[in-house]
Amino acid sequence: MSWLDRERTIAPPGFNRWLIPPAALAVHLCIGQAYATSVYKTALVEYFDASLTQIGVIFSVAIVMLGLSAAVMGTWVDRNGPRKAMFVSAVFWSGGFMVGALGIFTGQLWLVYVGYGFLGGIGLGIGYISPVSTLIKWFPDRPGLATGMAIMGFGGGALIASPLSSALLAFYDPDSGTEGWVASGDAVGKLFITFGVVYLLYMLYGAWTIRVPADGWKPDGFDPASVASKPLVTTAHVSAANAIKTRQFWLVWIVLFCNVTAGIGILEQAAPMIQDFFRQPDGASLVTAAVAGGFVGLLSIGNMGGRFAWSATSDVIGRKRIYMVYLGVGAVCYVLLAMFGSSSTILYVLLAFVILSFYGGGFATVPAYLRDLFGTFQVGAIHGRLLTAWSAAGIAGPLIVNSFLDAQGTPGELTAQAYQPALLTMVGLLIIGFIANLLVQPVSDRFHEPAKTPARAESSPAGSESASLDLNLEGGNR
Repeated sequence: MSWLDRERTIAPPGFNRWLIPPAALAVHLCIGQAYATSVYKTALVEYFDASLTQIGVIFSVAIVMLGLSAAVMGTWVDRNGPRKAMFVSAVFWSGGFMVGALGIFTGQLWLVYVGYGFLGGIGLGIGYISPVSTLIKWFPDRPGLATGMAIMGFGGGALIASPLSSALLAFYDPDSGTEGWVASGDAVGKLFITFGVVYLLYMLYGAWTIRVPADGWKPDGFDPASVASKPLVTTAHVSAANAIKTRQFWLVWIVLFCNVTAGIGILEQAAPMIQDFFRQPDGASLVTAAVAGGFVGLLSIGNMGGRFAWSATSDVIGRKRIYMVYLGVGAVCYVLLAMFGSSSTILYVLLAFVILSFYGGGFATVPAYLRDLFGTFQVGAIHGRLLTAWSAAGIAGPLIVNSFLDAQGTPGELTAQAYQPALLTMVGLLIIGFIANLLVQPVSDRFHEPAKTPARAESSPAGSESASLDLNLEGGNR
């Protein structure tokens, strides 16, 4: 297994750095399938005769393990290199599908929790952080582009997985095409096996082709001083240990938690939700399962686009103001969705698209927000600690939505009105986040590191939606 060692991944002279993004995307596009779980959610509810909350726990466990494993394994990933990390990620991620399939075929829901949730979640976390820092090292002249390429892959994984899941479920289930069809458990189990094999091969391709630059390497014509000379919002620096003692850290924690909870609650329920919003009096939905799967893919585009467009906008208007947009405009969108979403499919899709763009933008912007507040010293470690907000949101978002829906009626028979309590609860959360964001102020001098401390980034990526941001990001906490 020596081919996994970091020393075996050092690129030779003249290596084309544009070969690295496909290797990174090979991992992120695979693990981004986590955003497409709603496609077969109703099928699992019927197969296991379980509640939406019980099935939603699968997704929640995966997200919790993503955040925890990314934070805990960040140092290990940095020390052992991206190839070994991507290999381990592939084993856990694909193994999670296989164990999950075993749970489906044997009718043991707890095995699906262990497989897709626990094991798959570990693969998610390690796979999430492994390519990001490598891309940044290859693109010191374009750090925003590098981070965006990695984050785009994770956000866009559902764009491929959603329609592919719908097609494979229909292929594996002989009853597909019948009125009111819901995929069988056998079809979902076969889907899991297919994904386990395909994702393993594709992620191993990424691990095999990934390379790290040699020490001292820099792109032709690139002057590191041109980046170092760009103005920072603050020249002071705060250690990770001190950051968690500040009010600003916990206010940003609340901001991220509220923004992610609101978005993830919709994302986890996306496919059955659009069908329920346009259910006819006879119980049939105007939106077919195939169209619902395509809708999840469309939301993935919004998720991807928000990561580029909104984070780029924050460089112009500032992090604090862009979060006012995420949370304030997001709250208005949720009110409109709850009250008028069922009146028009175009309005519904537009509102959901904007909401998910804010979700993606929130992930892409928060590392820069932390840099603005705490400086570049140990920003990776600070970001890793902040990811507990994502783990908490991975539990809270689906739990809020599924608990309300379980109280409203039976899956497959719900209507738009059944979603109003959950959606209005999200409005309340976004308002709380909006207030927390307004309260963010510069960090007190007493938390700053001594002036002699070099302004350097944390050497080990803490892992997250854009970990390893030892970037000289511009923009302002205005």
